[in-house]
Amino acid sequence: MSILINLNGKYVAKDDAKISIFDHGLLYGDGVFEGIRAYNGIVFRLDRHIKRLYNSAKAIMLTPAIPPDEMAKQIVDTIRKNNLKDAYIRAVITRGIGDLGLDPDKCPISTYFIIADKIALYPEEFYEKGLNVVTVPTRRNAPETLNPRIKTLNYLNNILAKIEAKQSGANEAIMLTAEGYVAECTGDNLFIIQDGTLITPPIHMGILKGITREAVIELARKNNIPVKEMVFTRFDVYIADEMFLTGSAAEIVPVINVDGRKIGTGKPGTITKMLIEQFRELAKKDGTKVY
Repeated sequence: MSILINLNGKYVAKDDAKISIFDHGLLYGDGVFEGIRAYNGIVFRLDRHIKRLYNSAKAIMLTPAIPPDEMAKQIVDTIRKNNLKDAYIRAVITRGIGDLGLDPDKCPISTYFIIADKIALYPEEFYEKGLNVVTVPTRRNAPETLNPRIKTLNYLNNILAKIEAKQSGANEAIMLTAEGYVAECTGDNLFIIQDGTLITPPIHMGILKGITREAVIELARKNNIPVKEMVFTRFDVYIADEMFLTGSAAEIVPVINVDGRKIGTGKPGTITKMLIEQFRELAKKDGTKVY
C-alpha cells in the first residue's frame, strides 16, 4: 500500500505527490527542511525540530504557509495517516512556484510537504562494529557563505563530500573548515572521546545544531562525563579513544577507523555503547505522542 504524502495540507498517494518544475526549491535549492524520528508512537523532540525548521526559514527570509503549531499538528497527523509507530519524517518548506529568475519575490506562496516513512541509514552491523571514515578534500561551507546551521535544500556541498567518501571505499566523510579544523560529517555531527572527556566542535564554527547532538551532551552530563565544545584537528581524531557520529537518521553510530588510523581499540568503545543504549531509551519517551 502506497504511503500518503501531506502536500500543502492535502493527502495524496506517493505517486501523485508532485510539485511544479518552476518551484524554486527544485530550481535553486531555495527552501529548508527537517529530518525527524518517531519511536513507538512518539515523535522525538518535535518541538525542537519545529523551532529549528522555522529558524532556518527565518534566516533565508522564507515565510511558511502555516504557523509552527499547525506544522507540528500536521506532522503528527501524517504519521497517523500512514499507521506508523516507528518512522522517519521529512518536513520540507520551499520558496514556492516562481519564474526562471532568482528573485524570491516572484514566488508569492511557499510550498510545503511532509513525508512519513521508514529509514535505515546504516545496516545494524555498523552500530555493532563501527564505521570506516575518511577526511575528504571538499570543505564545509563557511558560515559567511551558506551557514551550515541553516538546513537548506542545497546539500550539494555534503553530496560532493559523500561522493568522495564512497570513491575512497569509506562509509562516511569528515568535512573540515576552510582553516582545516574538524567540522562535521556529510549528514551528522561528530564526537570524539579523549581520557574520558566527550569533545565535539562548537556551534559557532557554523556546524548544524543537531537535536541528537544536544541529547547526547545532556546524557553525558547526567552520567558525569565531562563535555567540551572546542575546536580540534584531525590529529585529535587520530589519537581519540573513541569516536561516534550523531544525527536524526543515523542516531548514534560508532566510528572505528579514520584515514586508515584505528580509533582506540578498533571497536566501539564503552562510553559510546552506553550512550547508544541510553539514547534509545530516551527516544522512546521524550517527545510528542502520535496516538
